[in-house]
Amino acid sequence: MKKQIANAVLLAALLASTAACNTVKGFGEDVQSVGRAGEEAID
Repeated sequence: MKKQIANAVLLAALLASTAACNTVKGFGEDVQSVGRAGEEAID
C-alpha cells in the first residue's frame, strides 16, 4: 500500500515538473493535482 502511494506521488510530481507552469496559478494547479493523486492512491 505504501509503495502504491509513493509511486502515485512520484508520478504526479514527475508530471507536474514536466508540465509547463507559465504562471503561479498554473504551478498551484499542478500542486493540487499532486495532492489529488495522493488522496486517490490512499483511497
